[in-house]
Amino acid sequence: MTQDQAPQAPTPPMGRPQLRQWELTVTAVADAPVNMRRVTFTAPDIAEFTYRPGQAIVMMLPTADGEFGRRDYTIRSFDKDKGLLAVDFFMHGDANDLTPGPAFARDAKIGDKINVRGPRGGASFREDADWHLITGDECCLPAIFHILETMPAKAQMHVLVEVDNIDSEIALNDIREGLTATQITWLHRGELKAGPNDFMADAVSRFMLPHGRGHAILIGETSNVRKQRQNLISRGLTREQIASEGYWRPGRIGGHDHVED
Repeated sequence: MTQDQAPQAPTPPMGRPQLRQWELTVTAVADAPVNMRRVTFTAPDIAEFTYRPGQAIVMMLPTADGEFGRRDYTIRSFDKDKGLLAVDFFMHGDANDLTPGPAFARDAKIGDKINVRGPRGGASFREDADWHLITGDECCLPAIFHILETMPAKAQMHVLVEVDNIDSEIALNDIREGLTATQITWLHRGELKAGPNDFMADAVSRFMLPHGRGHAILIGETSNVRKQRQNLISRGLTREQIASEGYWRPGRIGGHDHVED
């Protein structure tokens, strides 16, 4: 993509909220943990951007057929004073056959432009809860890390993260120091393939619900998120106490699923 090219954003389908459009310009590209590629953007009107950590933007990314496709990516950070917004792209797949998001992150250059809409999504921190549970896989690390970085330091947060092995772990102090009430548990899939399975649902079923009013943020593969949501509802959490988003599922191209059943 050249500096003067920006994808033409399509008209949103009827029934969807009208998200604000932004034309972002790449200001920096760098590798980030774990197996991420961080692209930083700015825009002339970026000072007007408001969001909640955990929300995403809808990016129109170039696809292999020369068109542009919708992809939802979590906001990794936003520095309003500097006018900079960062997105981390999980670099999954074969290096020579990347999907549109990782391919964009690999090839992005300073000055490239891209159209996005947003922010969107309800999987964000709630200050009125006594305790919090957040679950997710590798694709969810940008959202999880950003929530941990920006929430009150004394918030009681329990984090379950599904990854391949120990090489994908990051120490809590490397994310943010002083999170005295946060517990992060890394769950290793080993030989189990990422995707629809009972791995995280079983971990959630073993999680002992703390006393008080809780709030759960469940993100990851759609069917896995649905199982976790149903488990927590069966144990007494109301639907209003659970924010659940399907970040991906086999066969789906682009977008997030709102998991509400």
